[in-house]
Amino acid sequence: MKSVYLSKIREQNPLIHNITNIVAANFSANGLLALGVSPLMSANIEEMVELPKIRQALVINIGTVIGQERDAMLLAGKTANSIGIPVVLDLVGVGATNCRRETIRQLLAEVKFALIRSNASELAAIAGEDWQAKGVDVGQGKTNLQEVAQRVAQRYDCTVLISGEVDIISDGQQTATVHNGTLLFPKVTASGCLLSAVCAAFLAVDEGKHFSATIEACAAYTVAGEIAAKNLTTQVGQFQIRLLDELAALTPDLIEQNAEVKYV
Repeated sequence: MKSVYLSKIREQNPLIHNITNIVAANFSANGLLALGVSPLMSANIEEMVELPKIRQALVINIGTVIGQERDAMLLAGKTANSIGIPVVLDLVGVGATNCRRETIRQLLAEVKFALIRSNASELAAIAGEDWQAKGVDVGQGKTNLQEVAQRVAQRYDCTVLISGEVDIISDGQQTATVHNGTLLFPKVTASGCLLSAVCAAFLAVDEGKHFSATIEACAAYTVAGEIAAKNLTTQVGQFQIRLLDELAALTPDLIEQNAEVKYV
């Protein structure tokens, strides 16, 4: 694949606003900085009308919804829609509790998302598919995930990314798979949350081409992970640091030489 968007990110240094969970905030911010992006981390409802005027994309992550955060997410999402910047939704643990399901139901009803990112169990939960999972774990099921991604993308008129051993991206019409990555990703808390933030950075510079930008974002992130994991087995702490280093060192050539993308 040809890398189109990474150079634009480095040139434009977009500001990405993250309403994210307490587990992910630090790692997501550092990952964005490493990539060449400016992170902004705020869930203060009093800022949700002003912040869209300076940001280039928004990430809404429901991992730890506290206090007025649901209202802040709704207001931030609607404001982002009104000025035309992309919004990424991360479905963290949506199937675990009624509170999370209701939060996502309201967000999907009231906010237009450019990208929905999740693991298999989370997307199955909003698609009404039979899938067994615990908390934020991937779990297991027999559903055709490519078909589920396509259906959800069509239903919400967006791009969908299911991250896992093989990542699946669909905009409802086109579907692609990314075969890079490492088994160390699930061993690091918030590695999926950082992927959502990285996707938002790519969407911020893609001029509306969300499907291709999501593919490159996913390929870039997983290629960086592969390189970071070389010669590591159980050293998850080293992997976390190396991942930040490899995001900083990532180049279009590295993406093009290593990305394993297939179009379905």
